[in-house]
Amino acid sequence: MGEHGTWFDYLNRFSWWQTINEKAEHAFGRGWKAMAFQESHFTLTPVLVALVVLAFVVYGGLKFRAGLAAADGGLVPPRKMNLRNFFEVMTESVYGMVEGAMGEKNARRFFSLVATLWCWVLFGNLIGLVPGFVSPNDTLKTNLALALVVFFATHIYGVKEHGLAYFKHFLGPSLALAPLMLPIELVSHLARPVSLSLRLMGNMIADHKVVFSFFALVPLLVPLPFMILGLLICLVQAIVFCTLTMVYLSMAVEHEEH
Repeated sequence: MGEHGTWFDYLNRFSWWQTINEKAEHAFGRGWKAMAFQESHFTLTPVLVALVVLAFVVYGGLKFRAGLAAADGGLVPPRKMNLRNFFEVMTESVYGMVEGAMGEKNARRFFSLVATLWCWVLFGNLIGLVPGFVSPNDTLKTNLALALVVFFATHIYGVKEHGLAYFKHFLGPSLALAPLMLPIELVSHLARPVSLSLRLMGNMIADHKVVFSFFALVPLLVPLPFMILGLLICLVQAIVFCTLTMVYLSMAVEHEEH
């Protein structure tokens, strides 16, 4: 199994899967080329890995909910660390992070969005460290989709909070500075999804490439320190992505004090 090989490659042995892949490529494949976007190999592997991540998160969420429905109301933690306990600790930690960054009011308002991004980015990163899987976050399409969700959510909540007056901050503190501030603000806002997507993709590609290189050379013990480092990188990237999301949302809904 090569660097980009996965367990899902065995599906190519079946004619029905080849038919599905060909139809998907015809419908969603990129036929054009421009600058850095040259010929690419279309594959549904990131989609299949994303479904595995989704299934794991949904299963963990159901276990967590089942714990809350117990006779003790979920107040008594289990004796041993299990999936329900892991999701409970993770949820409390993420909520504490959101509350510390955005305040109690906005934490309740935006926790579901930030927690969803947290679960996707974290587990999407971690699955790339499992032999036979790749991270769905090492593709630009996936990361750009996540970044665009943050981009549109930021401006939608900004308009809901301030109305059309939200767009006044693009003009700067005074109309005299509007010709200068408007292009600066537009470029800075348009750069947000680009930086979010490229940062996550670049770090995941580099991290998993290093781990695979050492795993291919000496598969025993030697890759272990790099896999531990990879765990740290996966966690840090989830924190960075969610922290920037909270910053953007906070800036969009904050009220100026006079």
